[in-house]
This record gives sequence, structure tokens and C-alpha cells, in this order.
Amino acid sequence: MSAAQHPLSSPLKTLALAALTVMIALLALGGVRASLAAQPKDYAKVVGPKECAECHKVTTKAWQATHHFATFTEMPRSKEGLEIADRMGIKRVKTDSLCMDCHFTSQEKAGQVESVAGISCESCHAPAGDWLKRHSEYSGKKKGQETPQEIAKRWVDSEAGGMIRPHMTYKLAKNCYSCHITPNEKLVNEGKHSPGSPFELVSWSQGEVRHKLWYNDGKANLEATPERKRMLFVVGAMVELEESLRAVGHATVKADYAVTMAKRAQIAAKRMAAIAQAANTPETAAILDVVKGVKLNLNNGAALNAAADKIGASARKFSDGYDGSTLAAVDGMIPGSDKYKGKVYP
Repeated sequence: MSAAQHPLSSPLKTLALAALTVMIALLALGGVRASLAAQPKDYAKVVGPKECAECHKVTTKAWQATHHFATFTEMPRSKEGLEIADRMGIKRVKTDSLCMDCHFTSQEKAGQVESVAGISCESCHAPAGDWLKRHSEYSGKKKGQETPQEIAKRWVDSEAGGMIRPHMTYKLAKNCYSCHITPNEKLVNEGKHSPGSPFELVSWSQGEVRHKLWYNDGKANLEATPERKRMLFVVGAMVELEESLRAVGHATVKADYAVTMAKRAQIAAKRMAAIAQAANTPETAAILDVVKGVKLNLNNGAALNAAADKIGASARKFSDGYDGSTLAAVDGMIPGSDKYKGKVYP
């Protein structure tokens, strides 16, 4: 097998060898492909964070203490942001989809799309136009007066309307990674934007963005349970692998984007192998079988996306089928509180 056709090396090999393999494997390729998209945005169904804040007052205060909130005012004024925009020929970052889909909450008003906030409620929980009313109506009663059956039906209806709730770990992780892995090759190679964050779902979700305040009336911003953290860790690792493979498949030239994304895929594969060794499940085994046949080559987008689709299917099945109670074997791999990103509110 030639170096240019070298498959994704064993996830258990050293990172140095992995990086070398990646650099050899990435071949120059002409042509242009459409950029990867962040999670699909339906601007007409975005209601904006003020609607959510009417009921979730304490949660809103927690959000207002985050970088997600501050990006609305800080990002358009930052030296780095302005330099990237200049290199990309962007005049207004709040109206260009290359920026607004990840850095802002954008809403369609009178046929015009405008940014109305930073990264907010609907960035994670999905545009609320089809679920907000049902979610907030308490089955026509006041908070605390619904029967358990009415509550369960309201949640089912809200999810049917598109709401992404915390237990939907795969969908939440996909929203995170759609931006924390930069979804545009040109933005990295020409704009000199970061290829993405060194993102890990537990350490990032349990830091400054934590807002587990609703069920205790804001008395405590509780950390996730051990079972929940296991699910966040494992599903996050699965989505990291899925999305990094898609990014490699999207790459068209041997440059920063392609090399960085291929390295990221190698690291993700290594982590996934370690998880599978600690807590073997049918889903982790299926993912490792997919990884064995992956080749991190340019001009291999169809195969890489097909592999990512299979990994995504296993990740969804895992997310829906487990509650973390049987996954204690991965506890030693999960980042501790000293690794959480940012200051937890309050």
C-alpha cells in the first residue's frame, strides 16, 4: 500500500506516528466544494432569547455571564475577528452567514435576517418557533399543577416540534461540534481562523455554560451526575470522531485545515479505542470496525462521509439506549472539575 493510500492508523499507535501518517496521506487536490455547514438554521423559526428569559430568569443570568453571551458585542470589535473578516472580504460580521451561524443567534424579521444575540438558547436547543408555546403552557395550568401524564405529553409534543432537550445527548453534541470544529476550509486556510476548539463535552458543558437551575428554582447550579457525565463523555467522543472525519472529507487542499482535521481524527480514533477497551458495547465495537477501514486521503470525501454516517448512527443508538449507569469503567478518563472551562455561575 502506498503512503498516499495509507489507512487511518491504529488508534493505539503513538500520536507522533499518527501525525506523520496524516501529513503523508494528505494529497493536493484542485477544485472547489461547498463549505461544511453548521447545524441547519431556520431563521424564521428563531424567537430569540428574550422569549426564553420570561420564564428562565436565573438561567438567563447564568447565560449572561458566559462568553457565549458576550460574543454579540465583543466579537465584532475584536482585533482578531476584524482581521479575519478583512481577509475574507466580510464587511459586517453580524450579517454574513460565515460568521453569524456560529457566533450569533440570528432571526428573520420582515424578510431580513439579523443577529439579535450571541450564542443563546436556540443555538443549542433548536429554533423554538414550533415548540415554544407548547413547552411553556403547562398544559393550560400553572407551574406545578400538571399531572405527571400531562408533563410527559408536553415534553413529547415539545420534542416533536423540534426542541432538543438535555437527555438528547447526541443532538446536543452535534450542535456543539458544528461550530467547535470550524465548518469552513477557506475560513481557516485563507482567513487564518482557528480550525476549532480543543473541545470535550464534559469539561466544556460543566464549566461556565452550566445552567442546571430550573428544577431547584435557582438555588444551586448543580454539576451533572456521574451517570450523565459518562454519557456526555462517550457520546461526545463519538461525535468528535464523526465530525472530524467529515471535516477531512471536506478538505480540498493540503494546508492547515486538512492537516489539522486529520490530526484531530487520529486523536479522536485513539480516544474511541480507549473507551471501547474500557467499556465495550455493540456501538463502540461497530465504530471501531468503521475506523479500521478509513483512509485519511484528500479526494476521499464520499468514503469519509459514509464512515461518518455509520459512526453517527452508532452514536445515536448509544445516546438513546444508555443512561450511563453501566459505564463506570470510563470514569478514570473523564475530566475532573479542575479541567472545566470557565467559572461556574454564580
